[in-house]
Amino acid sequence: MKKIVFISGVSKGIGLATARLLRDTGYAVYGGARTPIQEEGIHYLPLDVTSPESCQQAIQHILDLEGHLDILINNAGMGVSGPIENTSLEQAKKNFEVNFFGVHNLTRAALPSLRQSKGRIINISSLASEIPIPYQAFYCASKAALDQYALALQMEVKPFGIQVTNIMPGDTKTSFTEHREKEEQVNDVYTKRMNQSVSKMEHDEQSGMSPDSVAHVVLKILNKGKQPLKKAVGIKNIVLLTLFRLLPRKFAILVLNKMYNE
Repeated sequence: MKKIVFISGVSKGIGLATARLLRDTGYAVYGGARTPIQEEGIHYLPLDVTSPESCQQAIQHILDLEGHLDILINNAGMGVSGPIENTSLEQAKKNFEVNFFGVHNLTRAALPSLRQSKGRIINISSLASEIPIPYQAFYCASKAALDQYALALQMEVKPFGIQVTNIMPGDTKTSFTEHREKEEQVNDVYTKRMNQSVSKMEHDEQSGMSPDSVAHVVLKILNKGKQPLKKAVGIKNIVLLTLFRLLPRKFAILVLNKMYNE
């Protein structure tokens, strides 16, 4: 039997690349997003991850058609950039509503079926969950929260045979860059440094790996009998993450500050 997979945020970027790859390797792929897509072999479902009702309806639709769900890939995400002082509570909450609570809404809806299938959960997190970036505080914080959520979830669902992995891409060339929401400047004390930092980050993203690289890591993990708890993508990013974990934290932050804030 084909494995049944549901991917959120399937309309573009990593989500679409992953959906295409899994479709081409024999999975039955359902993809959810707010923006409709027409892709042969990818069954689109309307999805707003910030709505528990929308998540439940999408999962139920799959169960009505297929009878079970084997794999959930939480990919939907968004970014907000700007100084912490200038970021409204509304924008900060929005970042968490999509990146963190959106994962919770969809995971919660899928878990009963995943228990039956001894299924798998893969979350698309970020290197920024461990490596902070100035003027991206709430994006980093939402991904850090997702890391802890996934680790706790794995302990809770292990007795049922469910496996959980957080994949941590670094700079990836997708439309995520152009869709990042930017806070308006309340004052100009941060403007010069923020513009420098965001410009460097966006340049790195557009010079980064393709979403197909992340999709192939997803497939490789699904082909393994045992999933890792966390997986960085790309040799460069694995080395960077290892160095950040090993270096004294004060020195690592100093290096990051030099890279992005001076």
